[in-house]
Amino acid sequence: MDRRVLTRWLVVFSLLVAAFVGTVVTLNLTVYSASGFVNSYLHSLARKDADAALATPGVARSTAISTALLTPDALGDLADIRLVSDADDGDGRHTVAYRYSFDGGSAKTSFVVEHVGARLGLFSAWRFAESPLSVLAVTPLHDDSFSANGVNLVAPGGANKPSDYLVLTPASIALDHRSTFLAAPTTRVLVSAPASTVAATVDIQANRAFVAQVQKELDASLASCVTQRVLLPTGCPMGKQIDDRIQDAPRWSMVKSPRVTIVPGTAPDTWRVPPTTGTAHLTVAVRSIFDGRLSTFDEDVQFTVGYLVTLQPGGGLLITAEY
Repeated sequence: MDRRVLTRWLVVFSLLVAAFVGTVVTLNLTVYSASGFVNSYLHSLARKDADAALATPGVARSTAISTALLTPDALGDLADIRLVSDADDGDGRHTVAYRYSFDGGSAKTSFVVEHVGARLGLFSAWRFAESPLSVLAVTPLHDDSFSANGVNLVAPGGANKPSDYLVLTPASIALDHRSTFLAAPTTRVLVSAPASTVAATVDIQANRAFVAQVQKELDASLASCVTQRVLLPTGCPMGKQIDDRIQDAPRWSMVKSPRVTIVPGTAPDTWRVPPTTGTAHLTVAVRSIFDGRLSTFDEDVQFTVGYLVTLQPGGGLLITAEY
């Protein structure tokens, strides 16, 4: 082979080798760097690829904690991912910090990663030295169901007790409750520290429909009560003891129906209407047992009501009087 041709080939080969080495170096400084490793994980979360995020080396799952929030539907809207710093801690470890946004707010998370060899003998391999999985401890008050980022859940621990859920850090979780008779305002929880435990409460209360339905049933019950032509209507909160002899059938009418408020009960699925006052009017002719004089009792009579309300499995209400 002509020496000039050989030289030309050697130059081309050298350029190719240099380009390859340069590419390897560049990739190890970017895609296969500590920050590139974390960046890949964060972008998995941003595109809601839960499987890819969970497959990232160093993401260690506990089988004892619920994984219901490790799904694409439960992941929040992570965006604006920006590298803040990549610090070499020595011994193959790096602390990598990224800033990002969730729902218009921004936060920062630091991840600890470690070098674990090379892929194909050329590209740096990394793993999380500290798993980015964290625990969200949710306490749903007064009911055992709630939703997290739109995913409907039933707390394994039941109402009024914390239930643990694994979440991929960082996570923004919107907790609330919406059902026929109950509601809870949205509580947004940010989990930004890997391997942390964050507590949250869902304050579930009676909604307007619940109050309106109980008020309707109470008003209907009292309307039925005042049709009874006796001093002590059966199964009713109003009544009047009169020592004189009654001369005709008593007549009741409602003056002021009690206003319903609803508070949590002491047992699951139970709620209470605390004692509240109403007013009925009684008219009845009476004859004195002392002098036989005839008169009319025509007065307002106050009464107090209280109720225990139990939510039924089919969505109905069981209302039990406590007066």
